[in-house]
Order: sequence, then structure tokens, then C-alpha cells
Amino acid sequence: MDVLDQPREPAPLLVFFDLDGTITRRDTLSGYLLGFALRHPLRLLRFLAALPELAQFLIDRDRGRLKGALIARIMGGTARQTIDEWSRDYVASLLRRGVFSEARAAIDRHRNAGDHLVLMSATVDLYVPAIADALGFTEHICTPVRWRADGTLDGALAAANVRDLEKTRQLKRLALRHTGKLLVGYANSMPDLDHLRLVDRAVLINPSKRLRRAAEKLPVEFKYWS
Repeated sequence: MDVLDQPREPAPLLVFFDLDGTITRRDTLSGYLLGFALRHPLRLLRFLAALPELAQFLIDRDRGRLKGALIARIMGGTARQTIDEWSRDYVASLLRRGVFSEARAAIDRHRNAGDHLVLMSATVDLYVPAIADALGFTEHICTPVRWRADGTLDGALAAANVRDLEKTRQLKRLALRHTGKLLVGYANSMPDLDHLRLVDRAVLINPSKRLRRAAEKLPVEFKYWS
């Protein structure tokens, strides 16, 4: 029997939150890369150097490859201390102005109820762990990036991009560790439907009409956060 077919108890819950567009108002990686380049203006020219990767993405639609290529182009070769300093400042600014208050309230409710909170995001481990810690998550799952032997950032992805079927795989892996817990998933986009089909209750944040139609057969709630 698959672990997700086994009987599950009503509480405490195993709760998954997406990050971009679910907790935060917009994509976080683009702001992270642009903010770093603005702090180091000569690196702004590296966006031009990334045009071949952007063109390749239009052909293969490989978001993981594009993500790693952009990080490598914009931030590659930077010392870990410099990366850590920027990540700390970026997360502090993001938490001040870029997070839905309703998301904070939902996270707090689950934490106060004793639920196991997991931040599961396709974005990278340069700053996701700090966001998870600041918001009180029990653990996080995100996409790791590669470092060089000399301690500087490579930027290429070190493992699978935590998106689409990889999110589903990660959810199943975690459910196996927490057999018997009801599953709740908060997300906001079409690719998230793959793993939301496995949860007992899905919550879609600010869904489009197309997403609402696609999710209509799920045990889903629609929330509109501002």
C-alpha cells in the first residue's frame, strides 16, 4: 500500500507552503539577482551575457537549467561571505515589505496548532533557509546550488530543481517520514497541481480563472490575499 493510501489522523497536520506568489507577493529569485547586481554595478553587464541562456530557454523550457545559468552568470565567483551578507540583507527587506500578511497569519495558526510546517520551494538554498527560519517553519525543501572548491559560488544547480514532479517526489518522501498525518498544501500556480493532487486539503492563493478550473476536482479552497 502506498503511504498516501494509508489512514490518516486529523491532527497534527503536515503542512506544505510554496514560497513565490504564495507567501511572497512576487518571484524572489529575480529580485535577489537584480539586487545583488545593483549592489555590485559591474555585474549588471552580466545580464547581457545571459542572453544566450534566455534564448535557449525559449527552445527547451528547462527552468532548472536557466536558473542555474543565471545565478552562475550574475553571481558566479563571489565569496561565500559576500553572498551571505547579501542574502541576510535581502531576506530582511523581503520580510519587511514582500510577504502577504495573510500568509504570516496562516503560518502562525498552523505553528500554534502544533502542525509540522514545511517550506517547499523551487528557488535556491542561498536564501530559502533564512526565510524558513524567520517565519518559524519546522523544515524547508529547496533547490541547492553548487559551490567551488575555493569557497566561491559556482551557481549551477547541485540537484534537481524542486518543481513539478520533483515537488511531488519530495512530498511523498516527507509523507513517508510522517505516516498518519493529514496533508495540507498552500500554493499558487498551475505546476503546483501535481503535488496538490496528493494532499487532503489544498489552498490556492490568488488563483486565475484558468487555475480555478484546473483545480475544481481537488479538495481545494481559494484564498485571495493582498
